[in-house]
Amino acid sequence: MYRFSNTVIGFLNLFTLLASIPIIGAGLWMAKSSTTCESFLQTPLLILGFVILIISLAGFIGACFHVVWALWVYLLVMMLIIAALMGLTIFGFAVTSQGGGHEIAGRVYREYRLEDYSPWLRNRVKDPQYWNTIRSCLLNSKTCGKIALWTPLDYLNNDMTPIQSGCCKPPTSCNYEMMTMVAQNPDCYRWNNAPTVLCYECDSCKAGVLESVRRDWHKLSVLNIVMLLLLIGIYSIGCCAFQNTKRAETDYPYGQNRMSKVRPRWDYYWWRWWHDKKEQLY
Repeated sequence: MYRFSNTVIGFLNLFTLLASIPIIGAGLWMAKSSTTCESFLQTPLLILGFVILIISLAGFIGACFHVVWALWVYLLVMMLIIAALMGLTIFGFAVTSQGGGHEIAGRVYREYRLEDYSPWLRNRVKDPQYWNTIRSCLLNSKTCGKIALWTPLDYLNNDMTPIQSGCCKPPTSCNYEMMTMVAQNPDCYRWNNAPTVLCYECDSCKAGVLESVRRDWHKLSVLNIVMLLLLIGIYSIGCCAFQNTKRAETDYPYGQNRMSKVRPRWDYYWWRWWHDKKEQLY
């Protein structure tokens, strides 16, 4: 006899099993794509998709067919996923708590400074190999091509994404009109009008990338909290299904006394003797 918890956990895992298929497909598609920055997500997506596929299959089989070892594996991996997701969420909030950009007088857009972000994120973008991969991705995404034809009035009235603000133009404080003895932002000297150079080697570009990461990570952290609560609920139902499945493996139906012999309590015989005496008197 199927119990309520087994039925619910079976349907939930069937749903997640089907949901893992497009996740794996998206990861495989990104692995073949060389023109979008989404290729950075291919490994996490593939790992996430396959983990969900395997654990959902184990939970579905264990709950619907009363396979104890499958449910045991399901609960163990689910506990590890919950712990990892909780750690990732806390870590995400910790490393993205800084940043946010600075307002520029007379401009709608903001500008970003690399020193405003956490050391862990700064070290990531300072790694030459890692940055070359990001730089290649930005060039292929044609992000700067979208503002290449802007007029000076457009720069005054239009907003920019963090990457456009940091990578597609020099800092607003730069002065190229005349020779000046005043020290300028080092990014002013890194700027070049060549479409393949622009400000891709500027600290402001790296800061713009980190700001985009920070915003995406905040959105992901909110989603992680929702998924964490959902997984905890599914894990609780899975524990009930595990107990039901263990009970179903025995030869005794639910609710039946399994004890063949019961040792009487120490005062049983005395109580019995007193009860018989009272019946004889009355």
